[in-house]
Amino acid sequence: MSDNRVDQLINDLELTPHPEGGYFCETYRSEGSITGQGGSYPDGRNYSTAIYYLLRGGDISRFHRIRSDEVWHHYEGSPITIHVIHQDGLYQALYLGKDISGSEKPQHVVPAGSWFGATVDQQDGYALCGCTVAPGFDFDDFEMADRYMMLQAFPEHEAIIRKLLPDL
Repeated sequence: MSDNRVDQLINDLELTPHPEGGYFCETYRSEGSITGQGGSYPDGRNYSTAIYYLLRGGDISRFHRIRSDEVWHHYEGSPITIHVIHQDGLYQALYLGKDISGSEKPQHVVPAGSWFGATVDQQDGYALCGCTVAPGFDFDDFEMADRYMMLQAFPEHEAIIRKLLPDL
């Protein structure tokens, strides 16, 4: 059943492959943008963006990082684990799902500059999520992790690094 549902979601939501893994479609880009702030974002950066993001069981979202905070929302399917390595090297597992009385929450924030990736908790499942970024997402701020560099920087997290950055 989940394969049919995943195919339906990919078609109905017009999802396309994402460079980190999974499928996505941008659903919102604010008309408003940063101007004359003199901050760390260039003029013209949108205030906020949002996407649908779908990950099949057995697939991964590879470690990557972006310049802005990213809010994840769980819409449908299996819970997922968002694996975060914070800038200070601390590893954190964020459980995104609907079992609020358990350890899951329907929304989590990944702080700007943190390395993160995700896995679907049920091997034969899938997860449809949303991701909201503020200031808005721009691929100029997207950095895929390098496995060798990650293992050198965070040897204590070798198992999850190898899982989310497999040999290609």
